Amino acid sequence: MHDPSRVRVTGPLTPYADGFRAELAGKGYAPGSAEFQLGLVAHLSRWLADHNLGVDELTPANVRRFFEDRRAGGYTLHRTERSLSQLLGYLRHLKVVPEATPVVASTPLAELLEDYRGYLVGERGVGVSVKPYLVVAGRFLGERCSVDLSLESLAVTDVRRFVLRECSRGYSLSYSQNLVAGLRSLLRYLHVKGLTSISLAPAVPGVAGWRGSALPRGLESEQMAQLLASCDRERASGRRDYAILLLLARMGLRAGEVAGLELTDVDWRAGELTIRGKGNRQERLPLPVDIGEAMVDYLRGGRPRHECARLFMRTQAPYAGMSSGGVTAVVYMACARAGLPQVGAHRLRHTAATEMLRAGAKLPEVGQVLRHRSLTMTAIYAKVERAALRPLALPWPGGTT
Repeated sequence: MHDPSRVRVTGPLTPYADGFRAELAGKGYAPGSAEFQLGLVAHLSRWLADHNLGVDELTPANVRRFFEDRRAGGYTLHRTERSLSQLLGYLRHLKVVPEATPVVASTPLAELLEDYRGYLVGERGVGVSVKPYLVVAGRFLGERCSVDLSLESLAVTDVRRFVLRECSRGYSLSYSQNLVAGLRSLLRYLHVKGLTSISLAPAVPGVAGWRGSALPRGLESEQMAQLLASCDRERASGRRDYAILLLLARMGLRAGEVAGLELTDVDWRAGELTIRGKGNRQERLPLPVDIGEAMVDYLRGGRPRHECARLFMRTQAPYAGMSSGGVTAVVYMACARAGLPQVGAHRLRHTAATEMLRAGAKLPEVGQVLRHRSLTMTAIYAKVERAALRPLALPWPGGTT
């Protein structure tokens, strides 16, 4: 029988052992997992004592030294720095361990990319989508200035050669379009900062593509029923996954919107749900009865009893609100259980739109549910409702009527 209280901690970490034990219990760690964590703490505390180090000297360098010695000692579990993330987070909260020092850019290229990040966030207002811009910048500049930042020799031919080479690798149309957009942004930044004498952004060639040319693909009703049926609603994870899938496929929420839902976003009396969408917009939508019942089922018999503002939480310790990646993983796992090809959370958003159209909803109504800013964003779904489009087709010359 596992019992974390049996682990005896000696050395500099002794005063914090009981508090950390309570912290693990509060985050939902099972007794066995908590016992292993306390065992690691006991080993670390002995190591600190052997090296005459105090708690305030738990720097990243000393943590690395500890795990090097632990691996050399033949330990087979908890052998990497990540194993101490819960303890270090607890000690930093108590302000007895210094905060992790961010890695300082060590090369001219790294410094330039860090300054470019600041430019994107501070001056261009780019938020969570900043990473793709930095990836493009790193690939373009990495070939030229890993040591020397002299970019005056940068020419139109260099820009076009890079685009042609990258776009000939067989990437998707959307990837190629994002690549040229990111490159234009970088070249404008280089000119603004005075690193190039002229702006080379206009030299970036465009990528052929037509707005609305792609056909949105939703799941068929039978496939959606299979996804929902794959959730074991006798289990906590099944109740949660079932509610998430309904929100994605019935209300057309994005993965990030589902992850961001908080307990206070549900107005049970009014039957409404507040959605935090793109651009920090907050909008209220009617909450369908079946989705509300699924959420109640999860809240009563599936959600961990843990102080957390988020509606949907992890089912394993450490308990915390789900991320957008976690919501997407719910869809992936449901596809695997149902024996269907893997699709992402956004395919269920397409499913919501196509099902509304097939049920007789008008495009403006679909756009309101999906919270599109303009009807042109919704118009693409007109192509998937063939029954409504059939009367618009002109007769083929010479064909039968």
